[in-house]
Amino acid sequence: MNTQEKNEATTNWKVAGMDCATCALSITNYLKKQGMESVKVNYANGDVLFDKNNIEIADDTLINGIADLGYTVVTNENAGAASAKPAMNKYLRYLLICLPFTLVLMLHMLDKWVHIHWLMNPWVQLGLCAPVYIIGMSYFGKSAWKSITKGVPNMNVLVALGATAAFVYSVVGTIFLGSHEYLFFETAATIITLVFLGNYLEDVSIASTQRALQKLAKSQQVMANMIAFDDEHKEQIFPVANTDLRNGDLILIKSGEQVPADCKILWGDASVNEAIITGESLPVTKHAKDTLIGGSLIADGMVKAQVTAAAKDSVLANIIDLVKKAQGDKPPVQEMADKISAIFVPAVIIIALVTFGVSYFVLDDFTKALMRSIAVLVIACPCAMGLATPAAIAVGLGRAAKNGVLFRDAKSLEAFKTIQQVVFDKTGTLTTGQFTIAGYYFNAAVIDEQTFKKTAFSLEKYSNHPIALCIANNWKTTDMLRWQKIEEVKGLGMQATTKEGNIYKAVSFKGASYLTTEENHNVYIIKDDVLVGWIDVADEIREEAASVVSYFKAKGIKTILLSGDRLAKCQQLAATLGVDEIIAEQTPQQKLEKITTLSAAVPTAMVGDGINDAPALAKATIGISMGDASQIVLQTADVVLMNHGLKKLPLALGLGKHTLKTIKQNLFWAFAYNIVAIPVAAFGFLTPTFGALVMGLSDVVLAINSVRLFVKKVD
Repeated sequence: MNTQEKNEATTNWKVAGMDCATCALSITNYLKKQGMESVKVNYANGDVLFDKNNIEIADDTLINGIADLGYTVVTNENAGAASAKPAMNKYLRYLLICLPFTLVLMLHMLDKWVHIHWLMNPWVQLGLCAPVYIIGMSYFGKSAWKSITKGVPNMNVLVALGATAAFVYSVVGTIFLGSHEYLFFETAATIITLVFLGNYLEDVSIASTQRALQKLAKSQQVMANMIAFDDEHKEQIFPVANTDLRNGDLILIKSGEQVPADCKILWGDASVNEAIITGESLPVTKHAKDTLIGGSLIADGMVKAQVTAAAKDSVLANIIDLVKKAQGDKPPVQEMADKISAIFVPAVIIIALVTFGVSYFVLDDFTKALMRSIAVLVIACPCAMGLATPAAIAVGLGRAAKNGVLFRDAKSLEAFKTIQQVVFDKTGTLTTGQFTIAGYYFNAAVIDEQTFKKTAFSLEKYSNHPIALCIANNWKTTDMLRWQKIEEVKGLGMQATTKEGNIYKAVSFKGASYLTTEENHNVYIIKDDVLVGWIDVADEIREEAASVVSYFKAKGIKTILLSGDRLAKCQQLAATLGVDEIIAEQTPQQKLEKITTLSAAVPTAMVGDGINDAPALAKATIGISMGDASQIVLQTADVVLMNHGLKKLPLALGLGKHTLKTIKQNLFWAFAYNIVAIPVAAFGFLTPTFGALVMGLSDVVLAINSVRLFVKKVD
């Protein structure tokens, strides 16, 4: 990684060694000082994302700068070494080393009941405590010193100060006083051991919040059966890693195997379980020309397919990247906690010094004053404030991704709490978008049936509109008309000119209104300003559309149908579903203007197809896309409903509101804990040992509260 280049893409690194919010804050501040933008640091999973914004700076420079802060960027060069290390959690390893020494030291606290003469020797206690203190300082002390030198003191400063105060005081008592009344070696050892225990429990708890994303990531790494041909053009099949597949490669996928990459079926039929992507457990049937999403599972059947996207560009990879970016994001509700976290450690140190001074003055007892100040240091927990948001977001976004709901950023989660109205597009959103020809008419005096169908196909084959695709697929022919010029007129339809100068049109009623007053047809075919016929198509209403509209009405959220379709069609659909308001016959520009007006009045969510409605989606308070998670969809909408999952919309709304509620609960606990615990410790009601235990468990409480989102009913 020695190249120095301009890079507009988002850089995504995995950084090891972060264990609290101030760790993330120090890395964030460093990267911003180097000119990086859109910096997102998630200490819960180690992800660091940022944009270089065309700044010429070598990756090595940034990696070394992060290393100076005390953290390690996992690169290709050191990834192998990292994976070669034991898989045991580092905090668990430290805990298992320190625990035997600490337990023996704590036996001396049982002196009232069991007298262990040799353990009362101060030099024996020093010998037992020294290994624990050295191990503790090799981690907490080193981290604390680096954070202080960089101007962003972290939680480890408090742990190191508390343990060092108890250890040094005991060493002085051993050397100069020789009395067990001045020995608090067990306090120093217990603080270090219990904080290691707390960190380990926190790691385990946080890992559980990441399980949905880890399950998705695991699905990326599979073997594929690649098809190749030898010199005699005989088919050969051999295994390759899916990460080595490229666009255009041929693969064979058998029953029970995982689809290794996004691909298009060339031969065969299969029943496919797409639950890992869409959250739908029922298999869907796929045929030739259908697409398969990498990570889905072939439940039954066998297909040959052509890869359409490399692993790094696949739908699943885009999902994982999207969720990672969103997890590193922070909603506005977290901003106050971040500001407090930045000054928390210095403030606690000052409180501890004041506690020592006041206690010594009032009690005239150096030992008691010292123990109270140490208790203040070790019971304070800035981690809780930093963990409040990432833990809840990790669970909320993870559950959403597992159910086929993708949030582009954490701000979208918070925005859901204000939504007062939802605007639905019609075709492909409230309806399936799968049209069938319901009927047609042609003027036999002007054109015959075969020519009418050929004309309609020749015009509509050049359009991507769902109605045009339906006509083109049903009336496909090789004997098509040849055009000298053809264009799509937005909001009207297709218009073409032959080399003889004849003008043909396939338009909506708006484009044919000067020739007929019958407005209840979908497509009108015109030749040289003569209406030669029309085509009617039927679009099936989604079976879940009525229940989704009813859900929002029950929540007091207004529903609006915004469509380019004719008013009569929209009125019929709105009456069937119970939609509150209809805005019909709108061009894309008019849709944009309407959404701008609606969003300016009250917070508004819009649900559309994510491509045709992209401008309007961008203007809505929350843009919700119905789509197949193509790159343009992911970049346009705030929320993506996979696999046309309109029925997941209530889940998206519920998760948004309940994730924010969980964040607020976590922040309340974090603030309440510190507001109560610090004074209690300062007044001498908590020992340093008990304070260290409670401090470690405080983070676990937040993680457990966040994990409840996995099973909590939200819709």
